[in-house]
Amino acid sequence: MAADGVTGAVTATPPDPARPAFLELFFDLVFVFALAALAKELAQDLTWTGVAETLVLLLAFTLIWALTTWSADVVNLVRPVVQVQVIAVAGASLLLGAAVVGAYDRHGLLFATTYLLIRLGSASYYLLVIRDKTRRSGRILCWEAVAGIGWVGGALADGPTRLLLWAFAVAVEYTAAALGWPVPRLGRSQPQEWRFVGERLAERYRQFVIIALGVALLVTGTMFSLSDYQMDRGGALLVVFTSVVLMWRIYIYRAGELLTEAIARSTNPTLLTQSAAITHLIMVIGIGGVAVSSHLVLGRPSGETPASWAAVILGAPALFLVGRGVLDYTVFGRVSRSRLGGLVLLAGLAPVTPLLPPVGVAVLAMTVLALIAAANLLSTRLHARVPAPPTLGGPSAGRRHAD
Repeated sequence: MAADGVTGAVTATPPDPARPAFLELFFDLVFVFALAALAKELAQDLTWTGVAETLVLLLAFTLIWALTTWSADVVNLVRPVVQVQVIAVAGASLLLGAAVVGAYDRHGLLFATTYLLIRLGSASYYLLVIRDKTRRSGRILCWEAVAGIGWVGGALADGPTRLLLWAFAVAVEYTAAALGWPVPRLGRSQPQEWRFVGERLAERYRQFVIIALGVALLVTGTMFSLSDYQMDRGGALLVVFTSVVLMWRIYIYRAGELLTEAIARSTNPTLLTQSAAITHLIMVIGIGGVAVSSHLVLGRPSGETPASWAAVILGAPALFLVGRGVLDYTVFGRVSRSRLGGLVLLAGLAPVTPLLPPVGVAVLAMTVLALIAAANLLSTRLHARVPAPPTLGGPSAGRRHAD
């Protein structure tokens, strides 16, 4: 707060546009609960259908987070009229997270109507109250009305039909966003309408990853507290915690910390920023898989390892490495060999998983992550950390070492 030299009145200090506001950090807390709920539901229904159901719900939550984050670049979060909207979305998202339990059963209509209330309500609020002059909100409303048919239709249906209709709705929303929500006469949203601030969005993406890492730790601690404090579970706790720490280290090393500079150097910063959003979503899904793994490993660290369990325990870090490799390309114009090597190792370990208990498989996954982190540290002494983002629409602009 700052004091006016003439009247002595206290006025709000304008926020730094290059840094996330405290309101956004508060908004993120809701998604910790939502992601934890999704991880718990998947752990209880570890089937292909369960994976698909969880993925659809996760994509819905992610779209809410992403659009709220991007919109903060074009509005002043100090304005009360804007704060009301963000807090309202946070409250509705909390209800949406609670509806995850039973979303494909008795809470389907609650989930769908709450989600549509957030999406349609946010676009209407920006259009009518905040006075969005870019026409973007109007375009979003048109497309969300189409997607709403799938959301409501799915809520009124049962069984696989609900999943199919909700998957259709999510596909419509993401396709529309990728195309700029094209509407006859209104055209499509142009990149300059968003006025992305690279430093701020890079920080928000890092916070998105921190949310996922926090969820993994929350689920791990919760599962350990609900079980008997035995030696095997203590060892499982240490393994899962170490894996989460290694994921954090691998993420932040070079590409994670140099994303801001890469956006500034890019020939198309807006497109690079949007591409980075996809890579972070892939990594968050992988980290969420570790939260699911903690449910399994801490719940039963010994005994046989079902194939579905092994797929999650090894597949979660593999998916994280895929996203991390794409981030390497986004920042440095090439993919680190350590990411590719890690994927090969994880795939090669799959045949031995039936011979090991769940905690043993988790140890293997942790070891691969530790080798990648060690390779990163070694590379620090050999290569300079200089971003060289690819020239979008053409060959890479430079081929500096990525790690």
